[in-house]
Amino acid sequence: MQTKIRPAKIPPGALAAALLISAAAAACSPTVKIEAPDKPIEINLNVRIEQEVRVKLERDVDDAIRNDPALFGLPTDSTTSSTKGKK
Repeated sequence: MQTKIRPAKIPPGALAAALLISAAAAACSPTVKIEAPDKPIEINLNVRIEQEVRVKLERDVDDAIRNDPALFGLPTDSTTSSTKGKK
């Protein structure tokens, strides 16, 4: 006795669903695009300029304290030893 192997019957709706799902998965594949920017890259260097202004202001304040310490409420002899060597 021989047993015949019958091919499995696939319902037509399942075949259509499988095709629809595979088409949707192919449409959602991720893509990566690398493009040059339209405008040149701008680097802002304001930090350096602000630091220079701050150093200049600190030096001006040190000079003002040395010249007239009473104006800032400090005794005259305490400013000479604490500000030496800062210039």
